[in-house]
Amino acid sequence: MSFLSTSAFLERPENVLKESYESVSQFEGRKQDHIKLSLDDRNEALGLTGFESIQLTHEALPNLNFEEISLKTKSLGSNCQTPFLVSSMTAGHGGSAHLNSLLAEACERRGWRMGVGSQRRELGDPQAQKEWAQVRKKAPNVEIFANLGLSQIIYLTPESVQEVIEALQGKALIIHLNTLQEVVQPEGTPYFRGGLQAIERLAKKLSCPVIVKETGCGFSTSTIRHLVEAGVAAIDVSGFGGTHWGRVEGDRNPEGSRSQKLAKTFSHWGISTVQSLLNARSVPGDFEVWGSGGLRNGLHAAKAIALGATVVGYAKPVLKAALAGERALDEFMDLLELELKTALFCTGCSTPGDLRESEEVVKWRSQ
Repeated sequence: MSFLSTSAFLERPENVLKESYESVSQFEGRKQDHIKLSLDDRNEALGLTGFESIQLTHEALPNLNFEEISLKTKSLGSNCQTPFLVSSMTAGHGGSAHLNSLLAEACERRGWRMGVGSQRRELGDPQAQKEWAQVRKKAPNVEIFANLGLSQIIYLTPESVQEVIEALQGKALIIHLNTLQEVVQPEGTPYFRGGLQAIERLAKKLSCPVIVKETGCGFSTSTIRHLVEAGVAAIDVSGFGGTHWGRVEGDRNPEGSRSQKLAKTFSHWGISTVQSLLNARSVPGDFEVWGSGGLRNGLHAAKAIALGATVVGYAKPVLKAALAGERALDEFMDLLELELKTALFCTGCSTPGDLRESEEVVKWRSQ
């Protein structure tokens, strides 16, 4: 692989490959902490997405039958069975291959797409790529998106990033932005200088689309504009209102520690999912808006789509269902689809595209 050598990374004060210094047990322990703590409701900014302020207009006389409702969506040049995405969660540790295989199989059955957890570990340990061979064996046809953090891709060549994508036969690359998490996390790498230029470089040179997503703190209008000008294909807003990674990292540390105090100070930091979607809608350009960050049901999906989202992503509720087993996961995904179809029918829309293009369906509860 053409990534920077381990010795080159070790010489960098930024230490963007922190795994070079961590033992396998330390790395896996951190990832297991993330899974456990992301399921704790205290680390979720519950009720702050902004969806509670939106009401979709009821259509008492839709000119269609419920059986005519279709969730088919066009995204990144593909005709997709649904607009649903299992958002990026976890990878590179014991148990993640089984979890990702379970999710990938469910996505393949139902026509969902899937983002994988950070592939950061693969940069220093090519053996970690074996996880995707196992996933692909179980779900060879599912559309999967690769995933790296901004503080890693700044120091990588486009060729090395392309190899990470090809390791899982990725449809696209997701670059995640997590400034608050990197500062609060004791092992964090908050090195973002040159990030926009790195994103633009990859958008121009990779053979697949580049998607940029936040991790629970949303996007301002100006940042979205910069990303669109850089040539990204999609922006996943991942706004404030769902799992808050500043809180998660604070919760990994002892009571009264520096990191925990910092996390408490910034426990309500971020731009809500709804405001982030509105910010994205105000920016002209040829790019897709993806809605995630605190979506918990199919009605939330409908509201995000009505605000301009082409794709809607779920993480915590999907993870919770998956940990309960294949049947629970399938039942949850089925319910989301039914809820979205019901919202479409009750607004007189036959497809998500119709809902997104409607100019009269969104009402604000304060009006």
